[in-house]
Amino acid sequence: MRFKNVFSIIGPSMVGPSSSHTAGAVRIGLIARQLLAEQPVSVKIALYGSFADTYWGHGTDLALAGGLLGYATDDSRVAEALEEAERRGIEITFVRGVGLAPHPNTAKLELVAKDGRTAQVIGASIGGGNVMIHEMNGFTVRCSGEYPTIVVLHDDRPGVIASLTTVLGESKTNIGYMGVDRKGRSAEAITVMELDSVPDADLLSRLRQIEDVKEVTVINLNSKEAEHQ
Repeated sequence: MRFKNVFSIIGPSMVGPSSSHTAGAVRIGLIARQLLAEQPVSVKIALYGSFADTYWGHGTDLALAGGLLGYATDDSRVAEALEEAERRGIEITFVRGVGLAPHPNTAKLELVAKDGRTAQVIGASIGGGNVMIHEMNGFTVRCSGEYPTIVVLHDDRPGVIASLTTVLGESKTNIGYMGVDRKGRSAEAITVMELDSVPDADLLSRLRQIEDVKEVTVINLNSKEAEHQ
């Protein structure tokens, strides 16, 4: 078994020798899994900068796989994540990224679900276990994962964003940050909202009923999925 000694350093919030190369990488993998909203059957991971240069020695590949399996940053099973992924039939491929990246510790994950749905995330581990997601499904975003986050895919139509914020206001849910990107005028758009509280099922249902809303996905690194099982 690979690198069990490397992962013997167990702190209060992470497993591994480097917060940037392990804890942050776990979070990027977990965000990608939650964006897909299920366990993928295959994942292509492009590594950039120092991630590409030192991932094998620092266990970044294990950490990313652990996040894709739904593990928390302090889960000792991260040390065997690639073996567990293989047992579950998940094909994970690592390649060196080509071109510029937003940060030296950047990974691009392309996930495929059993039914053929896809999700794509570009994220960077920016230090201390913190991450910044720069792209989701081809849209430019800003997402730290520090707060419960709603990702809404919708058509670019007048009134959609106003409807989203109205529903959140009526539910007494505070928005800490909101960002919007679109493919073009009247094309597909994405709205990312970091919230001060976890959205409940009723709120999510009301958001999904808004005209021109296609998908509503929750990113929550403190969910039960990211706890020890």
